[in-house]
Amino acid sequence: MCPRCGWPVADCRCSATVGGRDEPVPDRPTAKLRVEKKGRGGKCVTVIDGLPRNRAFVEGLARELKQALGAGGTALDVAIELQGDRLDRVRALLAAKGFRVKG
Repeated sequence: MCPRCGWPVADCRCSATVGGRDEPVPDRPTAKLRVEKKGRGGKCVTVIDGLPRNRAFVEGLARELKQALGAGGTALDVAIELQGDRLDRVRALLAAKGFRVKG
């Protein structure tokens, strides 16, 4: 039994263990694109969602995209947020990297 959450160790629900597990990255990952504006002071943000839950992969992809676009942004758990409306350029960059792109 896990001392933090009380679940069996194999099914532990602690944020420390859940955050530590990385999913394998598929050969051809799927990325869902959208532009958000609500709740951001009127500024547009391009969101890349539906990525595999693999922290190193998401952070590396975010770094590559930010450098290629010359934009700021952040890597979340399974998503990347890039500053500005860059939907077309992100779609082209991800398709060139072998991603299935939706949106």
